[in-house]
Amino acid sequence: MISRAIATLILIYALGYAWFAVFLPRPADDRRTDAIVVLTGSGARIKRGLDLLQRDRAERLLISGVARIVRPRELAARYRVDQALFDCCVDLGREAVDTRSNAEETGRWLREHKFTSVRLVTTDWHMPRARFELSRQIGGNVTLVGDAVPSNPSFTELFTEYNKYLLRRAAVLVGI
Repeated sequence: MISRAIATLILIYALGYAWFAVFLPRPADDRRTDAIVVLTGSGARIKRGLDLLQRDRAERLLISGVARIVRPRELAARYRVDQALFDCCVDLGREAVDTRSNAEETGRWLREHKFTSVRLVTTDWHMPRARFELSRQIGGNVTLVGDAVPSNPSFTELFTEYNKYLLRRAAVLVGI
């Protein structure tokens, strides 16, 4: 009986991982939102966010998790974007160090600006956990559009992220 229960749990875990790996989130459509938030981690994320902002898909962009030494002019030069766009419409969040603090920083920023819709830009394998964390911060008052940047994650990256996602869900379930 115990071995069957353990086998069932292992099967559920393995099927969950397969689902997680096979059905990674996709890029969103081109709808307009009040704001865009990009979680740092890969250049493709920032490029995607800046491209959306340049195409007037939002009023403002927050890049969350930026190192304190990075300056807006450096990002403008790296991504070949007019400095005026950074001056008017891009905020650099420097407080976040992980996905959970990205969500906290983003939640404060959204409340401060009174935005009612936001596009979350992050890598496809990171989207489930990032979306979960941000949803907890913004509640039901803000429409959240997940916009996953396609990638080619390794087995190790997917396995690690799946376990982080499960552990975070379990932690919230028990009140941590």
